[in-house]
Amino acid sequence: MFKLTSLNLNGIRSAASKGLEAWLAKTTPDCICLQEIKCQAADVLGRFDHLAGLKGHFHFAEKKGYSGVAIYTRHEPSDVVAGFGSTEFDAEGRYLELRFDTPARKLSIISCYFPSGSAGEHRQQAKYRFLDQFDAHLVRLRGTRDFILCGDINIAHQEQDLKNWRGNQKNSGFLPQERAWMTKLLGETGLVDVYRKLQPDATDDCYTWWSNRGRAYANNVGWRLDYHVATATLAAAARSAAIYKDVKFSDHAPLTIDYDWSLASQR
Repeated sequence: MFKLTSLNLNGIRSAASKGLEAWLAKTTPDCICLQEIKCQAADVLGRFDHLAGLKGHFHFAEKKGYSGVAIYTRHEPSDVVAGFGSTEFDAEGRYLELRFDTPARKLSIISCYFPSGSAGEHRQQAKYRFLDQFDAHLVRLRGTRDFILCGDINIAHQEQDLKNWRGNQKNSGFLPQERAWMTKLLGETGLVDVYRKLQPDATDDCYTWWSNRGRAYANNVGWRLDYHVATATLAAAARSAAIYKDVKFSDHAPLTIDYDWSLASQR
């Protein structure tokens, strides 16, 4: 089995102080995709270049204390791609792709942090620009290789993906245009929402993010914003999914999916 985890940290230093590394040592994922690491190269060196035996690869935002993504893995990639070719969004440190290519297969694992539009209309418009550009990128990528995209997509796709869907229909993360983008991604583009493939009927158990306002976490008033999105071949290998909620490393929960293949066997 290949165990792959995705988690928005809301700051790697903050998550580390809450026991992230001990949890990784206990759960032993083969690979973990992180979003919102909120650090720079100087912060990583000698402290976060490895976690629980996994080697880290990074795409930092130009702005300090903002965004940034990472992938920690047991297996050495054949190539590391930071950014997806967008001048605007590559500067924000939102995309990291590790390639594990062999003569028989081209395979990528991607950590991606989609913009949130909750800060105001200017950020919602930025989110729409990101979705347009990223859709074209995924279509191109799907034509050349298998991949699993892990990340905080910042969209709850269906009504069952958030607690108060009726009251959030005009809020960023559940807007009709965002949801339509997800529908197209999982339809015309031919990619698979792996968690929903394994847990098609899950509601209250599916949430991966809770607002820090009020008692959202205590009352499980959550959203499903964190995904594994995969090409059909890799999605078919998914066997089990788990969302870890016993310890809060951030306002998101880790999503782990076990796949019935091994990168080691691909070398």
